[in-house]
Amino acid sequence: MFDPELLRTFLAVERAGGFTAAGKLLGLRQSTISGHIARLEKAAGRSLLRRDTRNLALTADGVAMVGFARSILAANGQAEQFFSNSTLTGLLRLGVSEDLAANDLPEVLLEFRRSHPGVDLQLTVGLSETLKTGMEAGDLDLVFGKRLPGERHGEVVWRDRLVWAGPPGSLVSDGPVPLVTYPAPSLTRRIALRALKREGRICRTTCVSDSQLGLRAASLAGLGYIVHAESLLPDGLVVIDDPHLPDLGELEFVLMHRRSALSAPEQALRDAILANAHRLHGHGR
Repeated sequence: MFDPELLRTFLAVERAGGFTAAGKLLGLRQSTISGHIARLEKAAGRSLLRRDTRNLALTADGVAMVGFARSILAANGQAEQFFSNSTLTGLLRLGVSEDLAANDLPEVLLEFRRSHPGVDLQLTVGLSETLKTGMEAGDLDLVFGKRLPGERHGEVVWRDRLVWAGPPGSLVSDGPVPLVTYPAPSLTRRIALRALKREGRICRTTCVSDSQLGLRAASLAGLGYIVHAESLLPDGLVVIDDPHLPDLGELEFVLMHRRSALSAPEQALRDAILANAHRLHGHGR
């Protein structure tokens, strides 16, 4: 059986990208972090991290352990909650990016509210960067949104391929690319414009909407293409694999916390989201 404390340390190292940064995140010395990782690798009988003088990366077994650690900690939290006589109470302010709110997340939040009726859950839906700014200003407690690859804020829940999408039968011409997009500071907008500029393609913005429903309607009406996470594509839209369109890379879906030490309601909601990550990732449809 894996010690939950060691698993939390391992996930902190994966999230922070190093022992020193993880120590700051957890309030532990680097030697303690190193000891936890060594004990976890001994328990697993596998090497979980590949180290050199400059870089630290997950081994294949380490990648697998990330998923197991999240599941084990989520199940542990659910068991403690089930057998506890205490009832969670308090205000919990959650920010969620538009594309996640349009998927299975509302059902997960409904289950959470039924399990914790004493928690006053307030939901704000918007652009990830706007929500992040709101959290930093103290207006939100948790944010479930997106970040660019290479950024360090937040806890990675999954990574997703970004794609061009439109209605079935869409044909891409050599002319200006018609773009249906969220307004700034949308990350998908930023990625699309950078990719087009890199390839020397001209862009024509045909629709700007702050809701996924608006983007979907505009794209289905033939106004243009959207840039979206592949696993969360709106109904009716399909991936456009066309060499005329530039590659967009990946985007990371993350949980951002306002405080390093989560409150009991925040921890419970975090655990619920991580426990349902596979379902939220579009595979539960």
